[in-house]
Amino acid sequence: MPRIRVKKSGPLKGSIKIDGAKNAVLPIIAATLLANGKCVLNSVPNLRDVHVISDLLRYLGAEIEYKDNVLTVDTSNINTYEAPYELVKKMRASFLVMGPLLARFNHTKISMPGGCAIGTRPIDLHLKGFKALGATIEMDHGFVEARTDSLKGNKLYLDFPSVGATQNIMMASVLAEGVTTIENAAEEPEIVDLANFLNEMGASVRGAGTNTIKIKGVKELHGAEHTIIPDRVEAATYMVAAAMTKGDVVLENVIIDHLKPVIAKLREADVTVEEGENSIRVIGPEAIKPIDVKTLPHPGFPTDAQAQFMAMLTVADGTGVVIETVFENRFMHVTEFNRMGANIKIDGRSAVVNGVKELVGADVTATDLRAGAALILCGLIAEGTTNVGEIYHIQRGYVDIDKKFRALGGDVSIVED
Repeated sequence: MPRIRVKKSGPLKGSIKIDGAKNAVLPIIAATLLANGKCVLNSVPNLRDVHVISDLLRYLGAEIEYKDNVLTVDTSNINTYEAPYELVKKMRASFLVMGPLLARFNHTKISMPGGCAIGTRPIDLHLKGFKALGATIEMDHGFVEARTDSLKGNKLYLDFPSVGATQNIMMASVLAEGVTTIENAAEEPEIVDLANFLNEMGASVRGAGTNTIKIKGVKELHGAEHTIIPDRVEAATYMVAAAMTKGDVVLENVIIDHLKPVIAKLREADVTVEEGENSIRVIGPEAIKPIDVKTLPHPGFPTDAQAQFMAMLTVADGTGVVIETVFENRFMHVTEFNRMGANIKIDGRSAVVNGVKELVGADVTATDLRAGAALILCGLIAEGTTNVGEIYHIQRGYVDIDKKFRALGGDVSIVED
């Protein structure tokens, strides 16, 4: 099995380009199922998850071509509305095909989803939305089946602003008869990107980026061309890496507005952040000032950057507190950090991080996608060598992470056991 080997490196310096956003591209690929024709997606990152959902669409009958970060999807010949366990189990985002298939065929059958084990992330809000649109739901032997004579617009309130549920309900409702209103909707930039793509296909979606989204159903959607937004979590990861290594790094292809909570917290930690038009420069301080971080739905601090900031706090000059409110099981990386000499204590959904003078290299395991990236950050400043296992987690969300770190001067490589 391959692992990522990280050796202590000096300050990271140079510039890199941020890829298209994993969390935006997956629902947009699912949304191509709504168009009986060809869609062209630009800035599509070369990630495992992209290939998994592409394989799922091929199983459904789509023709897909991927070259030079351009994904062309032709869904003219979709011939089934069933998504099998073998494909859906690989990635939780596969469940996002349920809304488009229900809208297109009035019937769909999907295996229960898989993905990172960072919390329960139930699908009940997705199903609540489908029911509100007039679908009947049956659950049996690990499958969820939804069917309807025709979807009807309705008003619904999400008990939690779930990103996945908001996306799935949006996609189901664009072809429904009448108007659908989603209250307490997720406000993430990835929701806005999906809404923009749906509108480019001929949908009528208003209010994306606020907590109330209104969708006026249309008769049909057509193919469209769309460019995926930059990945704000990838950007946050390299920003923290620059801060931790006392580096000086410029990130190209970023949207500053998407990074506001990350920028604010880095500045609070005495990190210098200079904002350009489509770029950002991060200069690490001599000493990281301890800060407190609390994850919240957007526009709050993103849970997907929590592990990286905790990595930074392991060597802060004092004690910081990290509170995780989004996922109840997202502290699995704490054990791995402590193996490297960190001093972190967990109390429920809070982690108290007492900064230490230095970390030491160790054999550690990526427990999920963002935790894996955070372990690489720790390895960059740890004495000796760090070997990160289970790197398929990391490869689900980061393109060529080893090469990008090496371009900045980091000693990071993928090796075979």
